[in-house]
This record gives sequence, structure tokens and C-alpha cells, in this order.
Amino acid sequence: MDYITFDEFKQITGKTDDYEEIFEKFYQKATAVIDNITNRFYQKNEIDNDPILFRVEQFKLALCSQIEYFGELGADTFEGINKAPQTFSAGRTSVSNGSRYNLSGANESKALVAEDIYIYLEGTGLLYRGVDSC
Repeated sequence: MDYITFDEFKQITGKTDDYEEIFEKFYQKATAVIDNITNRFYQKNEIDNDPILFRVEQFKLALCSQIEYFGELGADTFEGINKAPQTFSAGRTSVSNGSRYNLSGANESKALVAEDIYIYLEGTGLLYRGVDSC
């Protein structure tokens, strides 16, 4: 089941037809990431039948944001996102990305999930991680 079409994506983001290849390339992985963050809410509930339109709109905004994030980075896997070399030299010019570890020794890698999605999903209930009381 598709949550959004490319036409909806263009309408939401303002992108043009030349972005369709990127949309197609990253749509499935972005959907998987957003489904994971939202505890698969719209896998269990039909998005078109959700009476809370605000939640649907915010979910779609988050999905578009995740697709754009992957598009900007040019990758949709953790390794692909974080594979930048430590240093690069071309002739007499050298570029260093600095340490991938901060002072505490923790890795300074980029996340698989776009931080922007939390802007859209907060307040929708889709980030709830409690246990159902069935």
C-alpha cells in the first residue's frame, strides 16, 4: 500500500518532475523508517479511513521529509550515509572530516532517521511507545 503518490509529494514539498527518480529510489526505505517510528500505525489502520486528518497530513509530511533526507544524502542505509572518508587529498589540497569520535569516544555518525520527522509527528500520537491495554 502506498501512502503518497509522486504528485502528492510534489504538492507537499514543492519539488518538480525532475525529482521523481529520487522519490522512486528512496520511497520504500523511507516508508519502512517512518512505519518503524510510528509503531506501524498505518500498517494496522487504513490511512484513507483515518478520521483525524491532522494526523494523516503530519504523517505524510514526515514521510516526505524522510525521502528528502535520503535524497540529500544520496543514500538510504546507515553505512551508505556514514561512508565519507576521513581525509581526502587532491594535489596540494587536503580536506579532513575530523574525528568520527567525540571526546567521550561515542561515534559521531549521521542517523538513518531525519530529525525533521519529529517536528511533524510530535503531538499526533504516532510516536507513542506504550503498551496497549487490551
